[in-house]
Amino acid sequence: MTRFLLLSSRAEEIAADGEYASFLRFGGLRADELERVRMEQASILPLPLDRYDGVIVGGSPFDASTPEERKSPAQRRVEAEVSTLLDEIVARDLPFLGACYGVGTLGVHQGAVIDRTYAEPISAVTITLTEAGRLDPLLADLPESFDAFVGHKEACSVLPPNAILLASSPTCPVQMFRVRENLYATQFHPELDLPGIVTRIGVYRDYGYFQPREHDEVVARVRNADVWAPPRILKAFVRRYRRDWTPD
Repeated sequence: MTRFLLLSSRAEEIAADGEYASFLRFGGLRADELERVRMEQASILPLPLDRYDGVIVGGSPFDASTPEERKSPAQRRVEAEVSTLLDEIVARDLPFLGACYGVGTLGVHQGAVIDRTYAEPISAVTITLTEAGRLDPLLADLPESFDAFVGHKEACSVLPPNAILLASSPTCPVQMFRVRENLYATQFHPELDLPGIVTRIGVYRDYGYFQPREHDEVVARVRNADVWAPPRILKAFVRRYRRDWTPD
């Protein structure tokens, strides 16, 4: 039976449940095909990875570049446990897709520099595929350029030495990369449509992504965005790695 694992670290129920629903919807998965683990609630180890066709990491309010002394105990535990899981995931080249926080997890694990050089405000930006991106099977159904939702305080400023750059934007050079054959990370959010990002704008209005008084302005900024392509990445990921898939 198909089973993917979603590693979530959102403590806010509305955001966590909305994220899970988005991955189900855009991945074309049933609830029994996507198991969710709330990393922020309790230890997730040991975790038997043999049960899963692939691992997905959702976004997070955690920032990898936050000084260690300012990280909460929960964040330090989550980072340590994800790093332990990535040891095995990378060694096995187990299909992995990290959305936004995936850059901070897979990137750090593989030697990237994650800092605040290329932070982007909550908005829709134009993503452009590299030559390698145009050839990648997860991106085969996407145009060379498309809009995607972003909103992050940190990003990858130096690519991991063994990574392949798949997509970029004018304000953030590393928008998507691949390690080995099956390990992917995106800075943009492939799981977000307009209702999803509007919900998160409300949930995270006091988290420093913008001034709380700017809430309505931020919502207005995303309302006219035509963001239709990124969810195809989730569909492609599931289609490529589900064990019970057969060609049409």
